[in-house]
Amino acid sequence: MQYKRSSALFAQAEQVIPGGVNSPVRAFGAVGGTPIFIKKANGPYLIDEDDNQYIDYINSWGPMILGHAFQPVVDAVIEKTKLGTSFGTPTEIETKIAELAVSMVPNIDKIRFVNSGTEACMSAVRLARGYTGKDKIIKFSGCYHGHSDSFLIQAGSGAVTFGSPNSPGVTQGTAKDTLLARYNDLENVSELIHANLNEIACIIIEPVAGNMGCIPPEPNFLQGLRDLCSQHDILLIFDEVMTGFRLAKGGVQELYGIQADIVCFGKVIGGGLPVGAFAARKEIMNYLAPIGPVYQAGTLSGNPLAMAAGLAMLQALNADSEIYKRLEEKTAYLHTGLKHVLTENNIVHTINRVGSMISVHFSETAVVDFQSAADGNNDTFKKFFHGMLDHGIYIAPSAFETWFITDALSYDDLDKTIEVVKAVAKTL
Repeated sequence: MQYKRSSALFAQAEQVIPGGVNSPVRAFGAVGGTPIFIKKANGPYLIDEDDNQYIDYINSWGPMILGHAFQPVVDAVIEKTKLGTSFGTPTEIETKIAELAVSMVPNIDKIRFVNSGTEACMSAVRLARGYTGKDKIIKFSGCYHGHSDSFLIQAGSGAVTFGSPNSPGVTQGTAKDTLLARYNDLENVSELIHANLNEIACIIIEPVAGNMGCIPPEPNFLQGLRDLCSQHDILLIFDEVMTGFRLAKGGVQELYGIQADIVCFGKVIGGGLPVGAFAARKEIMNYLAPIGPVYQAGTLSGNPLAMAAGLAMLQALNADSEIYKRLEEKTAYLHTGLKHVLTENNIVHTINRVGSMISVHFSETAVVDFQSAADGNNDTFKKFFHGMLDHGIYIAPSAFETWFITDALSYDDLDKTIEVVKAVAKTL
């Protein structure tokens, strides 16, 4: 494929945008080369500025669960735009989507809408601290909860010490209140809790990780976290920005039957527009201003266009009793095909999958946490990525990202993808 216009646009963007992109992973820094610039999309397909077409397995990092330019969402946004784009006042549609979300997700009574997943997670942690009166939090290495200061933390000097900043601009004072645990390691979490008794406000986790590839929780891991939190008066926060309304109508809480105290949403809940949300039982949510002491606000929170898109998306998912079965079947079909081709070509690999999230790791060992994900062969991934791209298959430009399956994918699209992998595998 030719990428002449994308290359020219990237060079132009670099002059006025840091790194030429408004989110770092888009820059292809992990795989090399020049990012492609997309001009339009429909269903499961992207079209770039050079008129190359791709089967899309990023789907805007998750929200396009029913495909790009999903007509009910498009129609809802167009009609709402005609009435005005922002008011800074309450609107009826905010209540409608809130009622629907609360009805779909177990164990939540109230929800507040914000503008991004980052904002949702940041606000959830503040709420947990305000509700419990404690300062420290536990997060997991490899889990990404946005770029607020509390989350940009790397490992400290020992298993029971606080972390240290992994970005300039994050203070040591902030870092000291963030404890870093190993994903799928319950004993490590217990050590952290006992080394910081009565100081931990919350544990925040991607209950199915998506930012080190797709990594499922091992059996009893989430239940173990729930039990530890209940024993020590710690709030359990599920960051379901990726998994909410994607793995089940009620997200991971429904899928695994585990109740979190606070749940964060994004991606799907916005139907492709910038939306985040966090939700909990009413006694926790009532700690928020204006009725409680914990302050959180946003001029564009509950924006009518975003609410219209999100409501149309959730209504479509709620009305389709077979949607999650179809998504899982398509993902399983792709998994089987990928595994067969890579095994046949003696490519060392492991594949992780939960529902409509899947990732390929060029590793000979099981990938269960950040360290095992990092042990994969990144050089092989780079060749794999560019081979797929050159054959019209667009996957995430990083070995540490999940693929997202959309219901708009046909089995012909999946077969074509498997055929492309067959061709690319011979070059690895």
